[in-house]
Amino acid sequence: MTIRIAARPALPPVLPALLLALVLPLLAGCGFNTIPTQEEQAKAAWSEVLNQYQRRADLIPNLVETVKGYAAHESETLQAVVEARAKATQGTLPADALSNPEAFKAFQEGQAGRTSALARPPARGANDPDLEGTENRIAVARRDYIEAVRIYNTSLKTLPTMLWAKFWFTDAKPFETFTIPDEKLETPKVDFGKSK
Repeated sequence: MTIRIAARPALPPVLPALLLALVLPLLAGCGFNTIPTQEEQAKAAWSEVLNQYQRRADLIPNLVETVKGYAAHESETLQAVVEARAKATQGTLPADALSNPEAFKAFQEGQAGRTSALARPPARGANDPDLEGTENRIAVARRDYIEAVRIYNTSLKTLPTMLWAKFWFTDAKPFETFTIPDEKLETPKVDFGKSK
């Protein structure tokens, strides 16, 4: 007695492709790509911030030469600009700075120091338009980065993307953003010497 086992017919090659065609739109519409997309947008925005800081560092030598012309009148400003130039090329940013609050704060404080040193013009008529434009570009780049981080960090905390973050993108951590020191939040006091 011979038992015959019927061979199971092979799946047609079109069926796996059809299944894939049905599943991919479902994955695309469920927010699976949201976290990596927004993370990359935030990283790109951060790169633009760094790009503008580099642009400023590249312009500083010209400003130093301008300040040297006014050195007899503005020696304190010259020293601050020279120190800012030296620090502009020293700033190294750890790879985890966007998700490391301490490293991000240290980098932010260093850049704030450079900004305040460069904000003091050598003389009212000697402002460098390129440097002023760069400071504006830095402000815009920082604003764009803050917005990209807001969107990314929000997606890590809201449905349905928070589920993807919890179960699939487990290494996705919120990014740090810029803050303002407490002393900058106080209203400046204006005194024209009349309080004496």
